[in-house]
Amino acid sequence: MKELRAAALACLCERDTKRKTGQVSAMRSAWSAGAIALDPHRDIKATINIPGRPDRPLLVPPLEVKQRSMRTQEGRAALIHALAHIEFNAINLALDAIWRFAGMPPDYYADWLHVADEEALHFSLLSAHLQSLGFQYGDFPGHGSLWEMAEKTGGDVLARIALVPRTLEARGLDASPAVRAKLAQAGDSRAAEILDIILRDEIGHVAVGNRWYNWLCLERGLDPVATYAMLAQQHKAPPLRGPFNLDARRAAGFTDAELAALAV
Repeated sequence: MKELRAAALACLCERDTKRKTGQVSAMRSAWSAGAIALDPHRDIKATINIPGRPDRPLLVPPLEVKQRSMRTQEGRAALIHALAHIEFNAINLALDAIWRFAGMPPDYYADWLHVADEEALHFSLLSAHLQSLGFQYGDFPGHGSLWEMAEKTGGDVLARIALVPRTLEARGLDASPAVRAKLAQAGDSRAAEILDIILRDEIGHVAVGNRWYNWLCLERGLDPVATYAMLAQQHKAPPLRGPFNLDARRAAGFTDAELAALAV
């Protein structure tokens, strides 16, 4: 019987996008069927560079990812590509959360496997839509900011949970309504439908982050609000700027104190 965390690392190392999404789905099915074991305390090491990613897209600094007009099909495709790139990175982030951090409760690993599976679905939906517009994933450049934060926080599960799902992915909750409106106004109703699915699921993903952040703070005797501010400063997290999707953030489990801190 395969072991879940080792399988997650192998999937993280996979460079082909179709094989990676297929492997995530297979892991989720195996876990649901009780056909894959879990060893939370196993010492696992990555023997090759991670994450596995295809040769394209070319990775450039965020400011070099050009904004294109929504009036053209290429411009809409560039935006869909940027969203697909985020979702591909999100698959890798969830897989990394499974294999890297030992000693967590079994539900922690099950939660991130569920997240990885939904991120794989999101990537597949966006990739298919991109193909319907005449483009492929890799046809436009992308940036590596999401994974850079993963590398910064690789030594502490608390920092990872605080600054990836609860910061970078939560920013997606804020951005989603405006992006959806932009695509809908451009006449791309299919893209708008996909973003509705993604927002619904991402609220759940951020909720997973909040669940385990609060669990870790309780276990370590830490104040969640003060600890978040300290971690954000320590790891140079991007500043949080509005407008904020307060309804989505509240649905994802942010407390009134945390929402109030956004206005400071």
